[in-house]
Formats: sequence, structure tokens, C-alpha cells
Amino acid sequence: MTTVLIEELEPESADAGVPAHYGDPMREQRTLDTAVGLVDRSHRDVLAVPGEERASWLHTLTTQHLTELSAGQGTELLVLSPNGHVEQHALVAEDGTTAWLDTEPGAGAGLLKYLEMMRFFTKVEPRDATGEIAVLSLVGPDAPATAARLLGVELAEPRIGEVPGAKFAAGSVPPGPTARYDVRAFDGGLARRVPLGVDLLVRRGEVDAVVARLSGVPNAGLWAYEAVRVARRMPRLGWETDHRTIPAEAELIGPAVHLDKGCYRGQETVARVHHLGRPPRRLALLHLDGVATDQPPAQGTAVMLAERAVGFVGTAVRHYELGMIALAVLKRNVADDAQLTVGESAAAIDLG
Repeated sequence: MTTVLIEELEPESADAGVPAHYGDPMREQRTLDTAVGLVDRSHRDVLAVPGEERASWLHTLTTQHLTELSAGQGTELLVLSPNGHVEQHALVAEDGTTAWLDTEPGAGAGLLKYLEMMRFFTKVEPRDATGEIAVLSLVGPDAPATAARLLGVELAEPRIGEVPGAKFAAGSVPPGPTARYDVRAFDGGLARRVPLGVDLLVRRGEVDAVVARLSGVPNAGLWAYEAVRVARRMPRLGWETDHRTIPAEAELIGPAVHLDKGCYRGQETVARVHHLGRPPRRLALLHLDGVATDQPPAQGTAVMLAERAVGFVGTAVRHYELGMIALAVLKRNVADDAQLTVGESAAAIDLG
């Protein structure tokens, strides 16, 4: 089996260190979309937050309702700037003694620095655990059954609460995480059920043993994972966000933001935008036509309407069914039928 690393194809990529593909990216995409594949995401940064006050402490610092987070639960959270811009996005897995936070490669240092600054006298001990824990992902509709059969973990479906309408009544949003991801321990680490499948937070010394237990599962590279993510319109910190992004623009309110909890940094912006219903920008899936090369547009490429830039490309991929597609951030007032361009390609907004 051919293994092609990200850095062999994209030397400057933040995703360096994991396979881009194993020789057939289109087949790998189809596997993730229709069955199950194993994706190496061990380049993700991981933080450990042990300490008896971790749940209430993280509750005060982030957008998520965490005071009732208990062993066997996972969720998502954001850290916002004072003006409500997205600074950090992390997934959480709580095992009863430690909250494990995994985030984008390179983002862990900033998140850890913020947490350490806000410790004061709280009984918590946040640390960088990237050297301890590797993230692997079983992706696809057969992922939960595969985790049950090969790892012995039964995981409930993810539950993401409905986002309330503007000017909702206080107390109408139930307390607790807005996204609830089942977490179960297995021999080697933790399994967390997520919308794309099952994330495995594996002790690095146990990775080979866990992979051996999953030897019947086909490997798929990060390119295939990204294609599935883009088609599902799931934003990624640093790709579909910039220094001005607020949660509503990236569709992060549902999984990562509780709209009726105590004060946290940036809450005023979140509340104002939600109740007015007018975020300045929006996330959109674009279909690109007329691409003369297999190379997708680079992250940050401008989306143009006539001679005016109206947004930017976050992640562009060649999808095995949809062709060249891209997640993009567009100005809110761009019409759904606008005739857009990305480089030399025509771009149309997917209305599905």
C-alpha cells in the first residue's frame, strides 16, 4: 500500500505529519461516505484538564454549558475574544478524572496559554497532552458498529440541540451541553461518537495495538476526510474562520454555543447577533466549474462578484461525486443565485 504524506504534496501545510492518501483518494472518499475507514488525525493538538473544578471552570471561560458535564460525555466549545470573535474551537471528552480537549494542529499552544492565564486559584492543572494522546477517527456510517465489534464500545447517537429563535424566553434552553457526544473507555484510550463517526483518543504507546485491532478497516487519508467534511458543511478553525469570524457566521451556534448560560467573554456579541438575526457573513458550499487543473483553489482565495471580493475560500476539494467543491465564507447579502467566480472558475452556491 502506497502512503503519501501531506508534506510530500503540501510542504507548508499545517496538516503535515499524517497521510494525505494511500494511493487512491477517490476510492478512500467513497469508503468514508458509504462504509467505514480509519483516518490518522494524530497531528491534532490535545490538552488535558484534570482537577476537581474543571467543569465549572471551563464553563465560565467558554461558550458551552459544562457545569453538568460528567464522565462518559463529550461536546464542543469555543473561546471567544472580548468582541465575540472565534479564537479557539475544541472537542471535549470527559473520562471522570480529566477533560480532554483536542483542537487543530498548532492551536493547542494558544488555547493552553489562555487557560493557564485564567487559572487563578482554581483547582485545575491544564497541560499539553499532545505527546500523550493521538487522535484516530473511524469515519462513515458503519463506524459505530465497527467500534462496537472491534473495540467493544457501544456509543449512542450524537445529540445536538435545536437553536432557539430570536428573543427566546429565558430558561427555555435546557442546561447542559448543546452537543452531547457519547464517550466510552476501551483498552488503549477513549472512543467519542461524533457526527462523522467515532473519534479515538489513543495513548500514543497503544496506537500500534489499537490499529492492529482495527486491521480489517481500510485506511483513508486526510484528503478523503476533508472531502467528506466539506460536503457536510462542517467548518474548521483556521480554514473557514479568520480573525473576524463570529460563531453565527461559521454555523457553530448549535454544536458549540449555549445561548442561555452565565456570562463569558464575547457573550454580548453572540446574543446581539442571534437576537437581531443578521450575522455579517455566512458559510456556503460552492460548486466550482471550469477548473483547468486538479489543484483546488488555495485557502484564502477570494470569491468574486463581478470585480468585487465578497468572501474567501476556506477548504476546496475534489469530491468523488460532486466534483470540485469548496466551503467558503461569503458576505451575508450575496444572493443565492449570484454569478460568482473563484480564480478562473465559475462558482455557484449549493442550495441543498
